[in-house]
Amino acid sequence: MTHAVTVLALDAVVGFDLTVPPQVLGSARAADGTPFYEVTTAGMGGPVRPSRGGFTITPDHGLEALATADTVVVAGVNGNRTLIDGTLDPAVGEALRAAHDRGARILSICTGASVLAAAGLLDDRPAASHWGWARRLRKLYPQVQWDFDVLFVDGGDILTSAGVGAGIDLCLHVVRTDHGSAVANTAARRCVVPPFRDGGQAQYIERPIPAARADGTSATRAWALDRLAEPVSLKEMAGHANMSVRTFTRRFRDETGLSPLKWLLRQRVDHARLLLESTDLGVDVVARRAGLGSATALRQHFQQSVGVAPAAYRRTFRHG
Repeated sequence: MTHAVTVLALDAVVGFDLTVPPQVLGSARAADGTPFYEVTTAGMGGPVRPSRGGFTITPDHGLEALATADTVVVAGVNGNRTLIDGTLDPAVGEALRAAHDRGARILSICTGASVLAAAGLLDDRPAASHWGWARRLRKLYPQVQWDFDVLFVDGGDILTSAGVGAGIDLCLHVVRTDHGSAVANTAARRCVVPPFRDGGQAQYIERPIPAARADGTSATRAWALDRLAEPVSLKEMAGHANMSVRTFTRRFRDETGLSPLKWLLRQRVDHARLLLESTDLGVDVVARRAGLGSATALRQHFQQSVGVAPAAYRRTFRHG
């Protein structure tokens, strides 16, 4: 059955945040092209002026749409009362609490978390939002366990993300949770975005990311991805890139934010996730094909990266 998603647009909505869920979730489809999600927008009635852009939008529905949605997404706001004095229109708070109480999944993108906090839905819970609003949000909503260092927080029934691009990561995480990595990866390709960034990844890197270069490490990353089942050393990666180990490591970190071996381990764990979801291969075979060596090593790295054992992940996340 198609999963009903309603995106809530309030005054001073962030336009990018509002358009991410229909774009990303709308790209998740079954093999026959059937969409897994039906995404609509809702507001308080009448047009909504975004925080930037010089245009207005008119949501398809009013707040009544939240009463039937399977998932409610609150888009970010910039200038809303929830970021000024911590107040929220009572009708919005009531609609959000009612949706949560009846079992709807609640998401927020960026400063949309301030709306959830004002509605009382984040009390004594961990939550993410844009790092630039950390001081304001902590002052307005001290009862929330804010984490401004991560891309998103999955609290099960309530999920919150950091700013702008992190909303894409959160939506892909939802697709992966609901339908597996293969569907999420295909949706990411349709949107031309990276298929996976772990929620615990830092929101930003202090040093600037250099422009893509012909003599960069992208070709070597593609080469390594084709050899995940094989032992690949740092020296071999540097040799493929025709660089010294020191130069390669520095340039690789500048381009990806990770060391070469940490990046390679992440790709192997991601490949193991896909194999666990889409095949019946035993854990030992999955470990070998992902280049992790043994079932023991797979369990160790999987627990550290994903938070559950491989067998539990397969039971929970495999579909079809």
